[in-house]
Amino acid sequence: MTDQAVDIDGDGPGREAVRPGAQPGRRAFHGRARELKELRADIARAGLDTLAGRPSPRARVLLIAGRPGSGRTALAEELVGDLARGYRDGVLRARLTEPGGEPVPVERTARDLLTAVGVAAPAGAGAEELSERLRGAFADRRALMLLDDAADAEQVDALLPDNPACLVVAVAKGPLTGIPDVRPCTVGGLDAKSAIGLLEGYAGSVRITVDPQAAETLTELCGGQPAALVLAGGWLAAHPMSSVADLDKRLRALPDDPERPAADRALARAFALAYEALPGPAARTLRLLSLAPVGLADGHTASALAGCSVSAAESVLERLAAAGFLHRERPESDGQYRVPGCLLPLLREELERDRPAETQLAQARMLERTVRLLQSCHAVTEPEGSPARRRLAGLPRALRFDGPEAAGRWLATRQPALLAAARIAVADGDLDTLARRLVAAVVRALAAHRGAEAAAPELYGLHQLVLGVAERRGLPRERAAALLNLGDLDARTGRTREALARYRAALDAGRQANDPYAVGRAMESVGGAHQELGDWARAADWYGRALAQRLARDERADQARLYGRLGAVHTYEGRYGEALRNWRAAAAGYRRLGDVSGHARALSEAARVQEYAGRPEESLRTCEEAVECARTARDVRLLAALQLRLADTLDRLGDPAAARLHRAAADRLLETEDRQGGTPASAYEIRSASAKD
Repeated sequence: MTDQAVDIDGDGPGREAVRPGAQPGRRAFHGRARELKELRADIARAGLDTLAGRPSPRARVLLIAGRPGSGRTALAEELVGDLARGYRDGVLRARLTEPGGEPVPVERTARDLLTAVGVAAPAGAGAEELSERLRGAFADRRALMLLDDAADAEQVDALLPDNPACLVVAVAKGPLTGIPDVRPCTVGGLDAKSAIGLLEGYAGSVRITVDPQAAETLTELCGGQPAALVLAGGWLAAHPMSSVADLDKRLRALPDDPERPAADRALARAFALAYEALPGPAARTLRLLSLAPVGLADGHTASALAGCSVSAAESVLERLAAAGFLHRERPESDGQYRVPGCLLPLLREELERDRPAETQLAQARMLERTVRLLQSCHAVTEPEGSPARRRLAGLPRALRFDGPEAAGRWLATRQPALLAAARIAVADGDLDTLARRLVAAVVRALAAHRGAEAAAPELYGLHQLVLGVAERRGLPRERAAALLNLGDLDARTGRTREALARYRAALDAGRQANDPYAVGRAMESVGGAHQELGDWARAADWYGRALAQRLARDERADQARLYGRLGAVHTYEGRYGEALRNWRAAAAGYRRLGDVSGHARALSEAARVQEYAGRPEESLRTCEEAVECARTARDVRLLAALQLRLADTLDRLGDPAAARLHRAAADRLLETEDRQGGTPASAYEIRSASAKD
């Protein structure tokens, strides 16, 4: 019975992208034969370019226009389901409007679509760059794209593939002026036969058959709107002893709100009747679900909002779905329900009658539950016996995951809602402490399950949220941390000048907070940005400032690393004397720390500098010393690399026989290591970034 609730328009909350090839479950669909025929015919219709004798440069756009609740999304899904077989690269979906009615930023939608087709996009990239990448990704694909609840033509235009082999089905309230060759298929109410068929799916055929006139009257009272009809059908299903005529009488008795648009009054009446029939706890849970991020809720979300057990919340969700108030998401969504976008304004009107303090408390409970679930999601990846795992064992069973795989699946299916929850918490302004905890928990969970590199685009947005809270609350320490993290992500994606600006701002914030770590980290990062830009003098200056601070604080590991970075910069600059002194200081620092591998790498770089300076005999001796250190450290790949460097040096000194021996020894070491599955060679390059970064 609940599967037929799909005829409610799913407009509104959030956005979702489905990977090509995914086949969402098909549900009952009623009527719209004329509209489907028109839309199919429109695919083959000649456009203006074709009539002018030019090939079409872009994908054809089919527009389904109608008010929320008219079944426009259900029609789009039915059309897409019928056409999907003709598109080898599958179907992609995106929602373009937030639950509150704000347009989803183009860069967020474009990134989701790129992720859906397996194309990486740099963290922090803007809308224009991501739109260009999206067009490039679809240049040789044949895909079908469903853009639901588009706010305006600019939103759709930025996502259109420059490929006539693709097809875009857009859903909007009205015409998308500005996109050529688009004729809207306007969706109104269902015809009487289809509307009665929808009602039969809820109330059964007996009550409809015994009083067909009352059934037709009911469809008229609902204006033929699928959303209103579903709620009416849900009411009949919940009241098996009531007739259709009883429902007609109740609907007529409800007064219209003269301030509400006439087109919305039928849905408002059906909602009011169905809502009043709910038990008090279920009605309270339903109106609180309007706070659910991107309109998605599961047992935990409903439990936290309503302040009840998870099992009780899951029972309420099932009841609300059976009554037509919620949509059950696809099976792979793991127990999630969606609040239809057409019902969200009505639910918010009901929520406004509650005391604001109670509403804020419910939202805080939901965010706190999310934090605990994320902490559990992260803790399950920690080793057995670790403090995090011990804390995890003390949590209630409902908050624990069976293992890393289960936690990873939960994180993947909840990611849109989790990111939206972080945005909501930050935007609230009154929950900043909770917002910071939530963002930190999301960052840790994403990094643990996906890796910092793979999750970089999401992490970039989260660090921006932290920066916003820190600037609003005047928290210089948090501001410095957010700026450093954003600068690192900018630097990794080639936006070095933007990274440099963030590092300088982080330095100011660190000084304001009197945070030595942030100050030292920022100075070193400023040096790294100048090094990346090829400004060796400024890089050396900033590395020197960072080194002076580390020397004053006796931070020996950081001192050794910074000596190495200074040595590298002076080498690039051609100041071999300075470079050699710094590399030797780095080697001495690693030796005092007992880091034999680090000592060997620093000696290796010192040997390289001696070679550049035209002192091959000294380079040979230093390299031999480095080989002995690597052998002591049992660092096989580093030892092999040093053997090869020794061979090159011996060739320059005129000893090819000894060089061949060292190359053969290096080959044997690498073959042995490869057979044993050793670490890639790149892991043994001298790192230019802080271990803390």
